[in-house]
Amino acid sequence: MSRGEFIRKSLETNLFFQRIMKEHLLFIETDLQPVEAANIEEAKILKDSFEELLAETVTYANGIVSEDALRSNEFVTPYTLKAEEVYKTLTGASINTVITRAELALTSGTGCCYPEWLEQAVYDINARSLNLLGEVIAFKHRLIRLAMQCKIFLSLYPELLVHITEEAEYYEEILQHLQNKMLPNRPLCGELNFWNKTMGEHAEFIEGMLDPTEKALKKTAENFAKRFVDLVEECNKSHHQQIIQKSLKETKEIRDFKRAATEGLLQCQIKSIIPPLLADHVLREANYYLRILTMLKM
Repeated sequence: MSRGEFIRKSLETNLFFQRIMKEHLLFIETDLQPVEAANIEEAKILKDSFEELLAETVTYANGIVSEDALRSNEFVTPYTLKAEEVYKTLTGASINTVITRAELALTSGTGCCYPEWLEQAVYDINARSLNLLGEVIAFKHRLIRLAMQCKIFLSLYPELLVHITEEAEYYEEILQHLQNKMLPNRPLCGELNFWNKTMGEHAEFIEGMLDPTEKALKKTAENFAKRFVDLVEECNKSHHQQIIQKSLKETKEIRDFKRAATEGLLQCQIKSIIPPLLADHVLREANYYLRILTMLKM
């Protein structure tokens, strides 16, 4: 990768995943029971550390990231700030919303002027993110083990803990390659199956967290889950452009479903145990995947 490609790709990757990681830790922090004071504190410390990294990343990203990345709404959406404010009010957790406001004001770059000092600063952010990720992944694995042994109780599914750990490991792999001026060379089905599985699991979690009376929404979520399972099973049997096109269609539809759900939750029109910030979180992941699919389609 050229210096410019390394800087831009690193900043875009970190803008997306640092926020995803800090929110994983926020959800853990607020869903652990009071008896788990030590784990709550560890989640908070790790969350705050990722928040600090994200704040730093935002300062370097202004005028550097691509217009496509900004337009995708993968970093923040029009709902993120309000969802954070609601979450703060309902849980008492600390969230630095100044970062979100700064991200909403980000501008894209012209594709020139990448000084050597910026390359070093971005390399350093990647390195610190990798070090922190190692701690986060170990922490998540420990929580999974404790949950499976019935030694802790969280109002998060054990499978959801596995899901967010896999996302952290995916991010870790990207950063490891970026530090060598490369991107992971995954087979097409490896990349598509990771994200199609992710989208399908989102649908399963949504279905499971909706109130039993929300029968139509639960049925829609269940159908999405089945369709993404089918995409994973179909990948190795289909022509590449065909599976990309099908994945693009399904992801656009689940993106629209997640967007409507985020709006409905913010307006208190949907009965569920889904906080609006979690809905916005999975909406951003769909936006991120859509940009990947759009690039693969070219």
